[in-house]
Amino acid sequence: MLVKLLFHTPEPELAVAAAARLCYAKVGAAELMETMEDAEVKRILKIIMSSGHLAALEHVSYTFAIDGVSRAMTHQLVRHRLASYNQQSQRYVSYDDEPAFVIPPKVREAGTETETAYIQHCKDSFESYRDLIDKGVHKEDARYLLPNAMETKIVVTMNTRELLHFFSLRCCRRAQWEIRAVADRMLELVEPTAPYIFADAGAACRRTICPEGSMACGNPFPRVFRDDL
Repeated sequence: MLVKLLFHTPEPELAVAAAARLCYAKVGAAELMETMEDAEVKRILKIIMSSGHLAALEHVSYTFAIDGVSRAMTHQLVRHRLASYNQQSQRYVSYDDEPAFVIPPKVREAGTETETAYIQHCKDSFESYRDLIDKGVHKEDARYLLPNAMETKIVVTMNTRELLHFFSLRCCRRAQWEIRAVADRMLELVEPTAPYIFADAGAACRRTICPEGSMACGNPFPRVFRDDL
């Protein structure tokens, strides 16, 4: 798995603060960007983050390249609708060589025999796929045989507000292991770019009572209180 932050809106915290401050300012956002001091930026961020008035966060976006993950993971990822995606296409890409397959940790833990059977099933599926291609079946139809374990690549762009929502769901201990690993790495990459905005990002239990109810894991993360930061 490789998660890389390709680029993001420059000076994200200043951009968010200027957008929020504009609502009550006599000057334009460009002038605010030039004149706002760090203390004022933090003061405004504290107000909007604590009040839940998060629309200004949507003016900042982050773009990631995610490689070496499974189709099972990306099927979950693209359910986050307030984002943009481009994924390696099984309709157009030719897999002349056998691709890599993601092996879940629980499969490895089940023992060598189980892991070998899992890998063989993936290989058999790919061989059947290649057989259909050799017989003239179009890739867009032959791909129906490819397993969810097959590695893929995807580019993802999310605004900051959606990223916080994404982290609250997918950094949770109840999230599926692979998407949680992706979310944890994405959070590691964005936190240095906007340390105040992302200071208490992550699973919802870091900020409030777990929303999972009876489905809660019973092992919440330590709380983070923004006033202590």
